[in-house]
Amino acid sequence: MPLYKTLSPNSQTTVKIWKIEESYDQLINPLDLKPESLTRVLGMKSELHQRGFLSVRHLLKAFGYTDQDLFYDANGKPHLKDGKHISITHSFTFSGVIVSDTDVGIDIERQRDKIAIIAKKFVEYEFNYLDQKASDYINKLTVIWGIKESLYKLFATPGMLFREHFLVIPFSIMDTETVCWIDYKGLKKRYSASFLEFEGFTCAYVIG
Repeated sequence: MPLYKTLSPNSQTTVKIWKIEESYDQLINPLDLKPESLTRVLGMKSELHQRGFLSVRHLLKAFGYTDQDLFYDANGKPHLKDGKHISITHSFTFSGVIVSDTDVGIDIERQRDKIAIIAKKFVEYEFNYLDQKASDYINKLTVIWGIKESLYKLFATPGMLFREHFLVIPFSIMDTETVCWIDYKGLKKRYSASFLEFEGFTCAYVIG
């Protein structure tokens, strides 16, 4: 089973990334899924999404959890029955899970040029330091998207907008970390953000 990478950002937080190489049958056969999880996976039209969903359950096993330990609130945010904080992501052939004693969010994105076309939808403040002609422009946009997606998952509040309510402080791709902020309806909160690149993908995660 291809557990691709394990990271320990601090003593209370662990990140695990899975490279999805197995078939649907190889992924589903070892799992004991809740009825609602089975219904959900069988209802997915894309096998890629099915395999992503199932690989996340294998990551849960790598943490010592089962599908029965995971539940979702009304906003779609995942929770663990033991009270630890969790965030989940999958994109094409990779999935990731972060588990911590504090608030966390995680996102994996494939690096694609078309992100530049939609940049104005999620970037505002960050244009002050981005160089659109730089060789790492697409990589930086992907990091910013990943960090903001992670913040959105962490906060899970309808009405939050990437462009208006989330800020990513200037960073270098070589740094692999930066600071980000939520500024929403009087709430101003600072988070540490980390990111890494592998095989044409970017993984970003934020920790409270």
